[in-house]
Amino acid sequence: MSHTTMSEAIVGEPEVVEDRSLAESAAWLNIKAAASALQALQIQDGSVPEAADHPAARGFAETIAREVLNFRNALPHDAAYLEAVSRDFERWAAEGFGVPDFLDSLQAFRPQLDRVDGLRHLVVFPMYTQNGSTSRLVEAVLIEVIWPEFVAELEAGDYSNKLFVPVRFIDFTAGYDTNSAVLFPESVAMREVPTFTWGAIFADREAARFRRVVRAASEITKLELPDDALRLLDDQTLTEQTFVMWDLIHDRTHMRGDLPFDPFMIKQRMPYFLYSLEELRCDLTAFREAVRIERAEEATDVAHDRAKLVQYAVIFDRIFRFAITGSRVRNYDGLGGQLLFAWMHQHHVLHWTDTALTIDWDDVQDVVIALSDEINDLYWKSIDRPKTAHWLAAYDLVSTTLTPHPASRWAVRELPLDGPPRGLTDAVMDDEFPLSMFYEALSKKMAAVIESTAGITADA
Repeated sequence: MSHTTMSEAIVGEPEVVEDRSLAESAAWLNIKAAASALQALQIQDGSVPEAADHPAARGFAETIAREVLNFRNALPHDAAYLEAVSRDFERWAAEGFGVPDFLDSLQAFRPQLDRVDGLRHLVVFPMYTQNGSTSRLVEAVLIEVIWPEFVAELEAGDYSNKLFVPVRFIDFTAGYDTNSAVLFPESVAMREVPTFTWGAIFADREAARFRRVVRAASEITKLELPDDALRLLDDQTLTEQTFVMWDLIHDRTHMRGDLPFDPFMIKQRMPYFLYSLEELRCDLTAFREAVRIERAEEATDVAHDRAKLVQYAVIFDRIFRFAITGSRVRNYDGLGGQLLFAWMHQHHVLHWTDTALTIDWDDVQDVVIALSDEINDLYWKSIDRPKTAHWLAAYDLVSTTLTPHPASRWAVRELPLDGPPRGLTDAVMDDEFPLSMFYEALSKKMAAVIESTAGITADA
């Protein structure tokens, strides 16, 4: 894979790009170099404000507009998108590089219509990359779909999710040489927000960082991994398939169940621990459905096997990676990992004894599903509660298991309950539920490993 170096633009005759050599093609290397050069001229909103930079920017935009068309033979399923994005780059240049608008080409990109294992896509947009760049810079990424037969069967049955597109990296620009593992249409610069019809998740990155982090964490904590969990650490493809199954169920869960009115809570209008519970609810739903599939007589042997592996993946990714990844500023994924670990410990299926971690696997399923039940019950009651009362109940659920910061106003209910909800959100501390002593020690030992997973792919 060639993402570790930045090639200079290659100037030559137009080429017909062969599918087997996308990442080595002159067309791709030209696109990658031009996109990277454009990034240096853009500001956060994606525009190129300096008139003196426009001649260079125009050349880079023209390169991209020309070269994407060379992929039409290799990627006939994306022909309409490639032509539309070429026009969008030409129009952006012609209009003087203001805030970019790539709505037309975004609407022409429809990867959810062709979920075929190994199918490839070229994606070029001004966009931010979640957990990467917060600026809408021109990014280019080559991807291929991961769609094993057993996942297709699950999706065609009880786990329909027409928007879900699991993918792996082939090559990418700097915005993806980060922790970002998603490609979402809402990240693209556009004049208006359409109804979104797809969302892509990089299962290869999820799998690769899981394998690296869990291997290190199990060694540090002296946890003896079950044989099935060891299979995940030794087999990238198997782990990718496991994460695809997990993500398929997780993703569809966001809009299913007895929900508060706005389960996504996208713009941080609410205390961050509510985001923690929503993401954990979806993961624990994937866990409990995996238990159901593992026990189902009608499930195929492959589905049985992957269902068992999903359970290990959810637990280990949550307690080893989520809990200690990122800053302590409103880290909702971190909080979810802390909560699962503490719940398992306090329900006596996870033990830290004689400086070694052990887990009673025979009892884990019932304990984890019990936490899922607690969150589901909170959600079910939410439609009969005022917003503030729901927030307080959610806080009580978390704080029953995790110890709040000693200075917490929420813990002692010193809150502006007679004012607007914003006052309650402002009263939440950046690190409302600090790391336990166990996690403080583990975080120090794991810091270098966690940091090393930025930009990781399957070939790491």
